[in-house]
Amino acid sequence: MNGTQDGSAWQPLAGIRILDFSVLLPGPFATVTLADLGADVIKVEAPKGDEGRTITGLHFASVNRNKRSIALDLKDAASRPIVARLAAWADVAIETFRPGVAQRLGIDADTLRAYNERLIYCSLSGYGQNGPQAQTPGHDLNYLAAAGMLTLAGHWGESRPRRPGIPVADLAAGAYAAIAILSALHERERTGRGRRLDVSLFEAALSFTATRRGLSLDGPTRLHLYPTNDLFETADGRFIALGIVEDRFWANFLRALDDDAEALRDARFASEALRREHGDALEPLLRGTLRAHTADEWLARFDRHDVPAQLAVTPREASQTPQMRARGLLVELDGETHLPFPVIADGTRKPVLRRTAPGLGEYTGDILRELGMEARA
Repeated sequence: MNGTQDGSAWQPLAGIRILDFSVLLPGPFATVTLADLGADVIKVEAPKGDEGRTITGLHFASVNRNKRSIALDLKDAASRPIVARLAAWADVAIETFRPGVAQRLGIDADTLRAYNERLIYCSLSGYGQNGPQAQTPGHDLNYLAAAGMLTLAGHWGESRPRRPGIPVADLAAGAYAAIAILSALHERERTGRGRRLDVSLFEAALSFTATRRGLSLDGPTRLHLYPTNDLFETADGRFIALGIVEDRFWANFLRALDDDAEALRDARFASEALRREHGDALEPLLRGTLRAHTADEWLARFDRHDVPAQLAVTPREASQTPQMRARGLLVELDGETHLPFPVIADGTRKPVLRRTAPGLGEYTGDILRELGMEARA
């Protein structure tokens, strides 16, 4: 695993230039996706830096690799000539401020596109650029709540709202922003014109919710849950995720259980619909059954009988599995291990790790010289 480029590198966005005014997670996730695929991303940071550098729990390194950092005080009029050069240089600009802030800083769409009419400008905000909630502050959990996602329980035996451990709204909005930017770049090839893109974290979360349960749901439901598709504790205190929905996998599961399956052969559980209908009776039986043996014993049985089952592991354990080694997508550079954009093209070509996350303003001098401006002391 190394970060050097070679003939197997896949960099389809090489030559695309991204001007990144975003902070924290959603915007940087969008731009690291593009950077991994070859785009040249300049991260514009305030003199104190992106708050993501210091906020506990945000993994700054993961969403800022393959970028260069320039430190600018956008509140200082002296930065305006530099912003003008950067706007002329860029194919895309992205910001994540509340509506109105970019204009006050002189980096709004009208200002930047006056320097470059082909510029694609993406605003990524909590609730979008207009509407009564446009100025409402928030973080991921707020957007999940606003989007109805917390109505959907995660486990059969639960009804109370629970937050996911992964920031779904942040990552969904970042992914949608990247897709919108790529779409606008493709359109520009045909029309020669840039676009203004308005992406909201709330709407990204609502889109994910609607994909799962539609937009007519008006209360808690278990229609998205299966008593056989859940986490189950084993005799040694570990947890196995069972993914049994289809009848064929239920049959395989019963064969794997062998003598341990007697109570589960009840006619009430003979089909997918019946297992859901009688889920309150089935779930405790499953939990009692799985507690009878260790995780290793169960997994060996499930593997022999083609049962969709997976041990719940840590991220570190997941990254060190034979499967990940076989795929060859993890890369190391400067003592850090990363998983760049996870795709393999033509069987061998992969995104690469060109550089780890930059220090604050690390490339300021280089960037200014590239723009034909004198590097500041």
